[in-house]
Amino acid sequence: MGGTIVADADLLANVRAIAADMASERMERQRRRHLERSDFERLADAGYLLTGIPADQGGLWRGVRASVRQYSELIYTIARGDPSVALVASMHPVVLVYWLANDAAPDPYAKAWTEQRDQCFQTARDRHWWGTITSEPGSGGDIMKTRTVAEPDGAGGYRLTGDKHFGSGSGVTSYMITTAKPTGGTAPTMFFMDVRDADWTGAQGMKLTADWDGHGMSATQSHGFRFDNYPAQAIAWPGAAQSGGGAAAQLSACMFTSVIVAVVEEAIATARARLGPKKAEMRAYEQVEWTRVVNQAWTIRQVYEGMLTAVEQDKVGVTAASRGKAVIAELAESSLTLLSRVVGGGSFSRAAPFGQWAQDVRALGFLRPPWGLAYDQLHAMSWAD
Repeated sequence: MGGTIVADADLLANVRAIAADMASERMERQRRRHLERSDFERLADAGYLLTGIPADQGGLWRGVRASVRQYSELIYTIARGDPSVALVASMHPVVLVYWLANDAAPDPYAKAWTEQRDQCFQTARDRHWWGTITSEPGSGGDIMKTRTVAEPDGAGGYRLTGDKHFGSGSGVTSYMITTAKPTGGTAPTMFFMDVRDADWTGAQGMKLTADWDGHGMSATQSHGFRFDNYPAQAIAWPGAAQSGGGAAAQLSACMFTSVIVAVVEEAIATARARLGPKKAEMRAYEQVEWTRVVNQAWTIRQVYEGMLTAVEQDKVGVTAASRGKAVIAELAESSLTLLSRVVGGGSFSRAAPFGQWAQDVRALGFLRPPWGLAYDQLHAMSWAD
């Protein structure tokens, strides 16, 4: 549908139908270690890419407070069918939020910022997906520690050189944001790269160095790359990253978490259907652990709702979203471990989904920001209450 306006209810219905088809292929999908472009074509047809375009330009974005629940619900729905596809899809609005959340820039950046925003939104209309490849080996997830260098190319652009990893959606995304230090500068800034049909041999400056091994989210294609003089554009207003940082932190935390909430609730629904007919035969241990699983899932849902509500009501949304993500990451890992014990040895068979789901939920704690950096931030927040 490209830039065609899609009613919210229609989009959700479209996505539910796609997710149902994905769920019917669960065994096959859980064995994949790659993404299928056809999944993203279907989501584009459904109107999902409009999440990266403002409402006043025919898209769906109405600001983080008005959009966070709708966007998270879309990703939650996709994740009930395929968590890997959902995680990669979530990156699209999370990356574009820096342009979405900043309608205008101050002089002398105003004109360039408006032109770049229009450029970015047009790519979404043209059915292009956005992603991110900001993380670097040895940085601990802290983008301020980037060692990637950006050299001006003399024509208004830059050439990036450095190592990056966790480029989720590699091969599906057309554009990726990243960070680098401009030559002569001390602070990193944001750039974006056109990676459509890029040659990964290094011949064009982008070399695959680490093929995604499928641990955790099995099919996100979160490859690692070495960039050598790869062309990039700098964000047109350097202050946009800071100005839009709050919206980015809230949206990313809620959307990433929605993937994990979906996995937990889908796993429990599947286990309930399997165990229900023989619940009277459950051992005492199994009864206790099952009850703990259900209690933890209930808590996860309450925390998740609290995150969304805090963002919607503008009540310390960054703090609530950050805390919620960390709490749910811990609870989800615990609940899927307990659930596997209740289901039994078959839970780790490739013919059963529970083993892969247990790995999927672990991913939340490693998503931006990863554990160490997240708790640095949470500790600082704990003294600001």
